[in-house]
Amino acid sequence: MHTINKNIKLNTNNTTIFGFWLYIMSDCILFASLFAMHAVLSTNFQKDLLISNNIFKLTFVFTETILLLLSSITCSTSMIYANITNPKKTLQWMILTLLLGLGFISMEIYEFHHLIANKYNPSRNAFFSSFFVLIGTHGIHVITGLIWIIIMTIHLIMTGLTQQNLIRLHCFSLFWHFLDIIWICVFTEVYLIGVL
Repeated sequence: MHTINKNIKLNTNNTTIFGFWLYIMSDCILFASLFAMHAVLSTNFQKDLLISNNIFKLTFVFTETILLLLSSITCSTSMIYANITNPKKTLQWMILTLLLGLGFISMEIYEFHHLIANKYNPSRNAFFSSFFVLIGTHGIHVITGLIWIIIMTIHLIMTGLTQQNLIRLHCFSLFWHFLDIIWICVFTEVYLIGVL
């Protein structure tokens, strides 16, 4: 680990952070479109089929949700340590975020496998088609975030907690919290409203 520069502070006027906010807004439009698609395509779907066949296990999905929410807390804790220039604790909390994110995505992949094995695949009907697109898009974003954590961990180990790494951590934190908010919407619209 490199020497610690206690004078590093996040420059919030940075154009990189502004540009990343623009990216987050464009991602909001993408997910809003996917939510609208799911809402429209699932209106004629018989929800009693989901309930009677016990297709979605709410306790399983709730566990996924808890993992992702806990990863949001660990990500925030990592940022707190980054802002007080403690690279060791920053790394520890980022690795914990990675592990929780891996747990979440593993459960999501298992759920997809389980649904497809039971013939609930995207070609079955409009509901499952929109379900797989919405959940799959979120999953791809989570995988991207996990790769980002790995790359940032390598950067932190190699170069220490620099101004550039602090900006990267801040952008990642925005991205990760955004994914948590999207998942809360998915959990509510797809699983709770969709099943109940």
